[in-house]
Amino acid sequence: MHALVTGGAGFIGSHLCDRLLDSGYRVTAIDNLHLGRMRNIDHLLQRSDFRFHELDMLDREGMDRLIGADRPDAVFHLAANSDIAAGNANVELDLQLNQLTTTTLLAIMRKHEIGKLFFASTSAVFGEAEGNIHENHGPLRPISLYGASKLAAEAYLSVYALSFGIKTLVLRFPNVVGERSTHGAIYDFINRLKADPARLQVLGNGMQTKPYLYVGDLVDAILLAWEKAPGAYEVFHASGIGETSVRDIAEIVVSKVASGAAIEYGSEDRGWLGDVPRFSYDISRLVALGWTPKRKSTEAVELAVERILANGF
Repeated sequence: MHALVTGGAGFIGSHLCDRLLDSGYRVTAIDNLHLGRMRNIDHLLQRSDFRFHELDMLDREGMDRLIGADRPDAVFHLAANSDIAAGNANVELDLQLNQLTTTTLLAIMRKHEIGKLFFASTSAVFGEAEGNIHENHGPLRPISLYGASKLAAEAYLSVYALSFGIKTLVLRFPNVVGERSTHGAIYDFINRLKADPARLQVLGNGMQTKPYLYVGDLVDAILLAWEKAPGAYEVFHASGIGETSVRDIAEIVVSKVASGAAIEYGSEDRGWLGDVPRFSYDISRLVALGWTPKRKSTEAVELAVERILANGF
C-alpha cells in the first residue's frame, strides 16, 4: 500500500509517517514547512520506502505532477494551519492552508482517480457548543477562522465522497500533545520558563478545562478507524478521557522545568480570540470500533512534558 501524507513533516503528520512505515506502507510525504520541520523526519530520509518533497499544496501544477506520477493508493491529509491565534493575525491563513489546500487536493484526486482519503478535522467546528458533543451535533457555529475553514473543508469532502466516489474518513480531535509539537500551552509554558525561570505568565485565568490526547493515542485512533470505518463518508470523534485545566498544565510544567516559579494568571476566561474555554466530546462511536486512549487527559499532559524535555520539540 502506498500512502501520500500531506503535512508529513508536521507534529501529527510525522508521527503518522512513522506508524504507517512500521505497518508496511510505502510513504510519500509532502510539506511546505510552514509549521513542519525537517528534524521531525530526518530519521526517515534514508529509508527506501520513504520519500519527502518540500511542496506547497497550493502549487496546483506541482501537486498534479506529483500525484499523477506517484499514483498513491490513499491520501492522509494533515497539512493545515492549526494555530488559531496565527489565523487571527492573518485572516487569509486558514482559508489558504485549510480550505483551499483541501479543495485543490480533492480536485486532483478526482482527476487521477485516487479513491481513499483521511482528513484531520477539529472540535473547533462546533464553537462553544454545550454538553457531550456527538458527531451529529448541530447547528455548527465555529468561533475561529480555523474552525470555519475546517468546517468548509468538511462540506467539500462530503460532496467528493458522496457524489464523486472518494471514500473519506474524517476524524475530529482537540488538544493533541506530545513531542514535535509547534505551539500550544505546553510549548508556550516551557519556552517562557526557559526564558525566565522565575515566573510563568499564563494567558487567561487558567480555568479553561479540556480533554487532552497524547499523539501516539491519536495515531492509534486514525489507523483503527481507517481500517474499520465502513461507509463512503464517515465522521468520528477522538479525544482524551477526563479533563485537565490550564492551571493543572502550568503547575505540571513548572514542577518539571523551574520548580518554585511564580505563576501569573490573566483575568479573561480564555487565552485568545477563538479559544473555547470548556467542552466535552462523545467518543462512543470510535470506542465501539475498538479504540480507547491508553492515557487519561492529565497522564497525556505529563507524558508529553516528559518526552519534550527529554527529546526537545
